[in-house]
Amino acid sequence: MPDGFVHTFLPGRVVLGAGSLDRVADEVEQLGVRRVLLIATRSARDAADVVEVQLTDRFAGRIDGVTQHVPTAVAENAREMARVVGADGVVAIGGGSAIGLAKAVALTSGVPIVAVPTTYAGSEMTPVWGETSADGKTTGSDPAVLPKVVVYDPVLSLHLPKKVTAASVANALAHCVEAVWTPRADPITETIAVEAARALAMGLEPVLQAPTDIDARSNLLYGACLAGSAFAAAGSDLHHKLCHFLGGTYNLPHAETHAAVLPQVARLKAPEVPQAKARLEAAFETTDLATGLYDLFTAAGIPTNLKDLGLSHDQAQEAAHKADLAPTEVLDDILTRAWAGTRPEGAPR
Repeated sequence: MPDGFVHTFLPGRVVLGAGSLDRVADEVEQLGVRRVLLIATRSARDAADVVEVQLTDRFAGRIDGVTQHVPTAVAENAREMARVVGADGVVAIGGGSAIGLAKAVALTSGVPIVAVPTTYAGSEMTPVWGETSADGKTTGSDPAVLPKVVVYDPVLSLHLPKKVTAASVANALAHCVEAVWTPRADPITETIAVEAARALAMGLEPVLQAPTDIDARSNLLYGACLAGSAFAAAGSDLHHKLCHFLGGTYNLPHAETHAAVLPQVARLKAPEVPQAKARLEAAFETTDLATGLYDLFTAAGIPTNLKDLGLSHDQAQEAAHKADLAPTEVLDDILTRAWAGTRPEGAPR
């Protein structure tokens, strides 16, 4: 039996399956929502068209196109639109940026969110929100932004480009991997995280070989759901805080930044939780978690260095001194390796 622990299960409803998009209007009705603000990424425009028709007189307005890291000005515009159209609910279709904008609306208004993810970012399962201003990225956690319903339809991800798919899976893997070593991690989050890692690893290679493999796409959505759930309960730690700092300060792409930084953080943090480390290594079929992640990302064609993402060496050194998330020498070690894309061989056991 495990030692004593405290675990908080977050409320929410998950609907997963091919064709689930057709259930969105019914889910909205069950929530008692009368006027819906529809938020969609440009790539999800066709799906948003379908939902708009389904909503009939519940449709109140629509925002097409979002921006990563949720700039405060964009968030304020969305809040104002929600107020003007009298929205008492939001449907968000797309990746983490669309769901992030919906959360910005819910944060100040308390309206419920129905999330329809088209990537594997996992934000739909968490109460974490973020906004970016000239002063950098601010994040927080609030139950008001946790979607009430999440609808996973693998059909919507069939035409997701391989590059975007792989990077998004790296994002999801960061959620489940970090969930095993945060201060709030417990045996339940560990078990969920390990199953998430197994599903994500099992789905990634088949999808890269055959992008329209519906079963593999379903596995990735299932894994992303679990990864987000584990992260929501366990909370963030050094890896996510550092990635948010880098993204908000230097405008780096969110998912790719995770891929470059995670192996380097895992090299230092995973040995602190040897049981979880061993379970994740079994899920990934590797003998070392840090190098296994690095090799998985490399094989999937995901950049494993910050240099290729546009971060200069001077900026990497600057971040090590400014991030204030760990001793400077620790951050310098992580960011020097992540900037160059050094394979984390010799990871401490």
